[in-house]
Amino acid sequence: MPHDASSAPVVTRFAPSPTGFLHIGGARTALFNWLFARGRGGKFLLRIEDTDRARSTPEATQAILDGLSWLGLDHDGEVISQAAGAARHAEVAHELLARSAAYKCFSTQDEIQAFRDAAKAEGRSTLFQSPWRDADPATHPDAPFVIRLRTPLDGTTVIKDAVQGDVTIRNDQLDDMILLRSDGTPVYMLAVVVDDHDMGVTHVIRGDDHLNNAARQMGIYSAMGWDMPVWAHIPLIHGPDGKKLSKRHGALGVEEYRDMGYPAAGMRNYLARLGWSHGDDEFFTDAQAQDWFGLDGIGKSPARLDFKKMANISGQHIAAADDAALLKEIAVFAAQTGAPLPDGPRAAWFSQALPVLKKSAKTFPELIEKANFALAETPITPDEKSSKSLDDVSRSILSELTPQLQNVSWQRDDLEALLTSVAEGHGLGFGKLAAPLRAALAGRAATPSVFDMMLVLGRDESVARIAHAARI
Repeated sequence: MPHDASSAPVVTRFAPSPTGFLHIGGARTALFNWLFARGRGGKFLLRIEDTDRARSTPEATQAILDGLSWLGLDHDGEVISQAAGAARHAEVAHELLARSAAYKCFSTQDEIQAFRDAAKAEGRSTLFQSPWRDADPATHPDAPFVIRLRTPLDGTTVIKDAVQGDVTIRNDQLDDMILLRSDGTPVYMLAVVVDDHDMGVTHVIRGDDHLNNAARQMGIYSAMGWDMPVWAHIPLIHGPDGKKLSKRHGALGVEEYRDMGYPAAGMRNYLARLGWSHGDDEFFTDAQAQDWFGLDGIGKSPARLDFKKMANISGQHIAAADDAALLKEIAVFAAQTGAPLPDGPRAAWFSQALPVLKKSAKTFPELIEKANFALAETPITPDEKSSKSLDDVSRSILSELTPQLQNVSWQRDDLEALLTSVAEGHGLGFGKLAAPLRAALAGRAATPSVFDMMLVLGRDESVARIAHAARI
């Protein structure tokens, strides 16, 4: 029987294979499991499916842990190694054997291939039917054997799936799955079921590429008399072109998005919306996501990765972030990627500029680029585009402006009034004066507002930069 979700404490798990990075699809699966457990006061467990010893290096496992850590998806308890449970998995295979739910099969690879070749030639199903399924144990040879699960020959298996609905699979489409190889090692399909049962997992939320596996895994649960988990198979993520996500679509690992300067909160929000919805809500906090998230909100169709939408959500999270927390996150980003970050007086200017800068930046590099006026080395050397605005006329206006800036009250309204009146005195709109001021204060043509920059830099630094531009 499936767990009674109303009474059992929720336990979910994320069980990645260590491939050297945390795939963005895996990150979304982890997020869904995390949201479901956290929103119900349950547990979110982490298991590394490291039975492939060649691929399962400590570095590959660390890459997954780093990805989850950056995303802010904390797990309960120790990280569980699937490989470490091999003896327990084998023990269950032998128990199934003792219950006659499994049997020893002595067929060789050559015999299995010959069966399939003959079946194909005769137009029959090539699913292997072992001659040892009902053999008298007295006839068993002293030879290597595998242990196979005894699958019903007729009838159907119905996967009651919280996302896909009822999925019916004919039992004659399933072969007698190997549980234990001839060298005594357990197969992945057995290990998954034993681990999920032993970990007390109540809800198996995973990609729908595992949907057919569920029918086979249900056979083990039933034969052992174990509670069936609630199944929830979520559609995979596709690229913007509607095809399965691959390298050609761009970044696949979450660390690539981290290094591109997306904030973790923005990624959590965007990934949550990728295949799940709550009304028309696009922007939401972690607390709201945990409160709202449910399996009934997951769609049946594959979600499409939309980089423009990701950037928009990311920008909203940067804008809404607490300044101190944002500074810390930018500092970590800069340390990891070698991006420029200020020290000394520039650090103070950067902090002061943050409330203005964060309003329009979609990523950390974009924010740091907008902060160039606060980070730039002085004296400022205007770039090619902005230097075009520093002609003889504009430089003479900047010279005239310098002493007046020494005496004006350093408030936005007073600065606006002064600069507007100076521009008008030369028969110019303020826009014509703004360009040389941008060149003087930042050395760039695209900057935050002139007044924002002057208020951040303060009187002395602003006047020094304008006076320097008037002379060059």
